[in-house]
Amino acid sequence: MVRKRCLLLGTLLALLLMTTTALASSVVSSDGYFRGIKLCGRVKVVTSFPDIKVKIVDAFPDLKVKQVTAFPDHIGEWQFVTSGEDFKIQFVDAFPDIKIKYVDAFPGVG
Repeated sequence: MVRKRCLLLGTLLALLLMTTTALASSVVSSDGYFRGIKLCGRVKVVTSFPDIKVKIVDAFPDLKVKQVTAFPDHIGEWQFVTSGEDFKIQFVDAFPDIKIKYVDAFPGVG
């Protein structure tokens, strides 16, 4: 009887750990991609038909973003433009694809 309870408890603990790990994982890959889009470069803000829906947060971002005026070559460096974009984003309050936090230094995956 004690063995069955230990086995059941162990199984429940394993399921809990797997669920927690899945919830904690970011939608942004460790090398800075989201759905095949490299998250650096020239970014256009749109109100419809974005490539990525973005929510700005203060804690637990998927990506730390540094706004730059030129050479957005590293993950998390975004240069906002009105044309010639690498990808388009739409700022949303609910149901984002990714969450970002603006930073002054050390941009990159959360």
